[in-house]
Amino acid sequence: MSGLEIDSLVKRFGDVEVIHGVSLRVEDGEFVVLVGPSGCGKSTLLRMIAGLDTISSGVIRIGGRTVNNVAPKDRDIAMVFQSYALYPHMTVARNMTFALELAGASKADIATKLSRAAGILGLQSLLDRFPRQLSGGQRQRVAMGRAIVRDPAVFLFDEPLSNLDAKLRVQMRAEIKGLQQRLGVTTVYVTHDQIEAMTMADKIVVLRDGVVAQIGSPLELYDRPANMFVGSFIGSPAMNLLKGRLEAGERPRFAMPGGPTIALTQAPRAALGRDIVLGVRPEHIALGGANAVAATVAVVEPTGAETYLNAKLGDEDIVCVLRERVAAMPGETLALGFDAAPLHFFDSQTGVALVD
Repeated sequence: MSGLEIDSLVKRFGDVEVIHGVSLRVEDGEFVVLVGPSGCGKSTLLRMIAGLDTISSGVIRIGGRTVNNVAPKDRDIAMVFQSYALYPHMTVARNMTFALELAGASKADIATKLSRAAGILGLQSLLDRFPRQLSGGQRQRVAMGRAIVRDPAVFLFDEPLSNLDAKLRVQMRAEIKGLQQRLGVTTVYVTHDQIEAMTMADKIVVLRDGVVAQIGSPLELYDRPANMFVGSFIGSPAMNLLKGRLEAGERPRFAMPGGPTIALTQAPRAALGRDIVLGVRPEHIALGGANAVAATVAVVEPTGAETYLNAKLGDEDIVCVLRERVAAMPGETLALGFDAAPLHFFDSQTGVALVD
């Protein structure tokens, strides 16, 4: 059993508390991604799991064993850093096996583990090269190979793809996810990129200012955000957030100050008759419809398969992702429909989702 448990974890730097009682459970073999904006505490949390930062209070357990006061090398973890951290004077093979040598592993054991890791990562032909002779993606594979040969209970990844170009990042995130599925190792992965989080994670932990904003599967967070922060952070382009008042009637109506009134098919009772923020994802807005409202085109961005439409709805800026080819020019008026949209309703003061 190689699960990870974090219970009421707190981190202070002097009088400043940056992690505020975070609790989290990572099941054996689960791929969990910590995501959030810069400064939210995700890397600090990972470093505490690794033993690189001290814990102010709380408990960390790996495989059921409390590791608060256990040295990093004895925690049965392996960490892959953003900077690769390869030894420039060592070959790929030596970079991957150096930790095993220091631990006193036998030559036969080292050779077996090196061969296995190199085969998994496709590094067999590169074992005699030095880091300066490798591409960015190859260096990242070596860094992962160094973690694999240790056969750890938990993998820790600290923004490992940040230094790669866009195309290679897409390739490498698929490789890392596939690798984790084949090995079945419990993994905690830190990123600020919510697309990485959505495509790779079994479970996502969204952090904000050292507090857990929501924990759930990628689609749970996307379809049912617990608050406005999660709703706007998860998804690209970001969720549209429209301020207004939800009026009760035969059909609920969302009245925007200085803008149109949108007739809705349904709304939670808790949101009726109060000022709210209406959340709608860009891909859920359509052209036309029975209750469409007029919007003024600002920018049209064709991408081929989709068209990004930036428009003005009253005083609010909105973004739509349309499957149609739109030839509208800036300043023109288009009718936008919300009839089929899965809408989200948030309290205008607290940002908490309003549901029945």
